[in-house]
Amino acid sequence: MASPILEAPGSNDTSTATRKQTKRPKYSKFTQQELPACKPILTPRAVISSFLIVTIIFIPIGVASLQASRNIVEIVDRYDSQCIPANVTDKVAYIQSTADKTCNRELHVEKHMKSPIYVYYQLDNFYQNHRRYVKSRNDEQLRAAGKANSTSGCDPEHKVNDMPIVPCGLIAWSMFNDTYSFSRDKSNLTVNKKGISWKSDREHKFGKDVFPKNFQNGSIIGGAHLDENIPLSEQEDLIVWMRTAALPTFRKLYGKIEVDMEKGDVIHVTLKNHYNTYSFNGEKKLVLSTAGWLGGKNDFLGVAYLTVGGLSFFLAMAFTVLYFVNPRGKVTYGYPPVAFTCGLLHQDWNIL
Repeated sequence: MASPILEAPGSNDTSTATRKQTKRPKYSKFTQQELPACKPILTPRAVISSFLIVTIIFIPIGVASLQASRNIVEIVDRYDSQCIPANVTDKVAYIQSTADKTCNRELHVEKHMKSPIYVYYQLDNFYQNHRRYVKSRNDEQLRAAGKANSTSGCDPEHKVNDMPIVPCGLIAWSMFNDTYSFSRDKSNLTVNKKGISWKSDREHKFGKDVFPKNFQNGSIIGGAHLDENIPLSEQEDLIVWMRTAALPTFRKLYGKIEVDMEKGDVIHVTLKNHYNTYSFNGEKKLVLSTAGWLGGKNDFLGVAYLTVGGLSFFLAMAFTVLYFVNPRGKVTYGYPPVAFTCGLLHQDWNIL
């Protein structure tokens, strides 16, 4: 059988016919690996200099971050075990009863706290990141009043007496419902609860014309109640709670105290211990904290920068010692401390 006759590459018809009879791809610089490329050639001086640069940059940032975190004043008080009467043996039955659960606590200020002072509640061993829990909500219902009947995904908290629940789902149903009030020297401290949620959540995720309906009207009450005369976009405790946490230990903002506290002040806290963390061995903590340019108290960022900077300094010194103990030969190739070889990478396609 005679082989096909291939014409000059200038003919489109013949070149198309040729490609059909071979596995040769259409020509381009990418497919033929003819793109320009640069490859750094690292010399000992370049490696040592790179590690020293990382050291010089990272260590000051780590020191500044750690110092900023250490300047944050934080008061943490665990109260879940302290706010149960001593004669109570069944904590779950007590927390689910109608008994008065008022509890008084004292917080001692050991360092000046500049306003605003952020009030958080912290929950431990609470898995808000559980797949079924995270999906138990309906965003359409939260945004628009006309979507009140949209309860898909909210099982089992989607309807009560064949009427839709607004907001539906387990996240809203389990909303935190402990309350706190503060006083100092027999003078009440006002807790500002405005602006504690994300602005994007208030404006885009929760409708101004959506009001709670049939919420917590079932046989089992999960958490806080909602005022049916206030739209969801203004119920910031709900908005904060529904931004689910990724870890089983988390803090959520309760409010802000906008007065300074001095060293030696005693803060009297009157709280209502309603939220049931006893059935899953959870913990509840009240946290008062100031904030800095990096946010709240967190040593991780500073320690991470110092660790990387210290490791880079150690490697730089190790390579320096190795370079002087066992230097390269005296033959030089004319490369600067950081050199690049640039050219074309080319590989022909010979597959027919």
